[in-house]
Amino acid sequence: MGIWVDTDMGVDDLFAIFLVRRYLAIDGISLVFGNAPLDRVCRNAAGARDRFGWTMPIVAGADRALLGGAETAQRILGESGMPSRGERLPECRAIFEAAQPALAAWLERAVDARILALGPLANLAILVLHRPDLAGRIGEVVWMGGGVTRGNHTASAEFNALADPEALAVLLAREVPLTMIDLDACRQVEITEDDVRSLAAPPLIRDLLGGYLDIALTRGRTGMALYDPVAAAALACPELFTFAAARIDVELAGRHTRGRTVVDQRDPAAANARIVDSLDAATVKSLCLSALEDVC
Repeated sequence: MGIWVDTDMGVDDLFAIFLVRRYLAIDGISLVFGNAPLDRVCRNAAGARDRFGWTMPIVAGADRALLGGAETAQRILGESGMPSRGERLPECRAIFEAAQPALAAWLERAVDARILALGPLANLAILVLHRPDLAGRIGEVVWMGGGVTRGNHTASAEFNALADPEALAVLLAREVPLTMIDLDACRQVEITEDDVRSLAAPPLIRDLLGGYLDIALTRGRTGMALYDPVAAAALACPELFTFAAARIDVELAGRHTRGRTVVDQRDPAAANARIVDSLDAATVKSLCLSALEDVC
């Protein structure tokens, strides 16, 4: 059995899917708001399906957080959520079936199912609330989100956690096995302009990688972290990582700290998740970039 990918389909989500497909079959992809509103996320996914010939089922899920808001990263990533230096995915009509029946049907057939989650966790939270009987079939959710030390969307909170902290709280409360690939881990794997120039990939991929790097360059930094691909590497090649048990809670009410992931490693008996303790950053980066070079 393959894995499931839950994604808000921005540019690094696309890169993560390229990487994970080198090692694992993808049984399905569910879409969620995040990098952009859900309708734009769906158009991104339809364009990727058309351009790269994807045949796995793609389904559309939550267009907002559990409590109704729809925070996006468009102020950073642009209208499409996929910045580029020129070439872009084709604009395709995006008509997808609903995510919840597809996710439930997949889990009904699964044992120790593995899910790669690359955006806000609304789809998975809705699933375990609506079908608590299926939560025990989830063997692991590898989630790119949270921060052990500091945030990115706010001083305290990482974007995917801030966009729907209640969804994260639901998964933790329902004891869904969670491995959090947080900002601190991902920031160890950075690309620079030299990586864009030397990438032996089609012009579309190079332009998307360059547009992604430009997020950092326009802010005076020389490197950009490969967030979602690092989570994909943690799922596909866990031998490149060491993990540590931790107690994770998420702040739901703080005026300045809403969405902050509070990571406590003082008492191993209280652990409810795993975090990255260390990783082979050079090898993970090489895997991420070589996966882009495989794209045709």
